[in-house]
Amino acid sequence: MRRGEGACVEVAAAPSDIVAVRDSKDPHGPVLTFSPAAWHGFLRAVKGGQVRP
Repeated sequence: MRRGEGACVEVAAAPSDIVAVRDSKDPHGPVLTFSPAAWHGFLRAVKGGQVRP
């Protein structure tokens, strides 16, 4: 999706050294959790063009 088309995620640091990610349009829906290292690795891959957002 392109920016402005309603594809939004929320990212938050949570207790116990995890990063929580959810769909901002469904705040009561599922939450994906990652270790900080895994999340930063994912962000590096996106920024490096290895993963398409």
